[in-house]
Amino acid sequence: MIRRRYFLAGAAFSFVLPGCVLAVPSRLMLSGTLKDGGLVLGKTQAGTKLALDGASLSVGPAGDFVFGFAYDQARSAVLTASFSDGTTEARSIMPVARQYEIQRITGLPEKMVTLPPDVLERRRYEIATIADARKRLTVANWFDEPFDWPINGIISEPYGGQRILDGQARAPHLAVDIAAAAGTPIHAPAPAIVSLAGPDFYLEGGLTILDHGQGVSTCYLHQSRQMVKVGDKIGRGDVIGLVGMTGRATGPHLHWGLSWFQLALDPSLSTRMPAPAKS
Repeated sequence: MIRRRYFLAGAAFSFVLPGCVLAVPSRLMLSGTLKDGGLVLGKTQAGTKLALDGASLSVGPAGDFVFGFAYDQARSAVLTASFSDGTTEARSIMPVARQYEIQRITGLPEKMVTLPPDVLERRRYEIATIADARKRLTVANWFDEPFDWPINGIISEPYGGQRILDGQARAPHLAVDIAAAAGTPIHAPAPAIVSLAGPDFYLEGGLTILDHGQGVSTCYLHQSRQMVKVGDKIGRGDVIGLVGMTGRATGPHLHWGLSWFQLALDPSLSTRMPAPAKS
C-alpha cells in the first residue's frame, strides 16, 4: 500500500482541570507535504466548521477537507475548527520555504516575450474562462489518493522556476513540464469530471482541466488532440488527450498543473512517485 507523505497526524494538546493535566487527541488530522506549493489534505469530524486564515473551508460529508500553500508563502497559516459539541481548536501551520531556479534567456523573438496588442482582448477572455473552471466546488474527494503521473518522460522544467526573458522578469512557472514525444497518450492521474476542454487557447493551445473535488483541479496544456469533453466523468488512468506543442510551445511536452481554486500548486508533491518513469 502506498501512503502519502505525512507531516502531521493525531497531534495532542493539553488543557488543565482542577488537580490534573490531560492530553487530548487533536480532531484535525493532516497529511500531504508541508512545503510552499504543497496540497494539504485533512480529516476531521463530520459537521465541523473550518476556516483557514479566517476564510471558510469546505468540509465533505465524511469530514474530509483540503487546502494549499502558495509557492512563496512566507508566513504561517491558521486553521481553526468549531466542532459540533461547541468546542474549538486552532492550529498554526508554517510550510517549509523552497528555493527555485532562475533562468536568464536572451535573443528571443519579441512575440515570445510580449503579447501582441491584437490578442490582449482574447487573452482576457481566456484567462476569465480558466478562472471560472477553477471556481467549481464539487462535493467529491477524488484527490484523497496520491496522483499518478499523467505521462512518462523527462521533467524539462520543474515547478517554481522563473525566467528572465531579455531582461524582463516573467511570472514563475507554477506547473511541471514533462518532455515526451508528440502523440504520447495523456492519462488522468485520478478520478475527475472534465470542467474545461478547449482546443485553441493562445498560450495554452489544447487545454483540458479536470475537477477532482473541493476546488482541486489539474490542467493539461499544449495537447495535439483532446479526447474528452466538458462534463465527462473520468477514471484514474483514462486517456484524455495526446501530447503536442500547440499554443506557445517550442517543442512537444505536457505542461501539467495542479490548483486549489485559483492557487497554483506543485503536482509533483502529490504524486505516488517523485518523478515520472522515463519513456
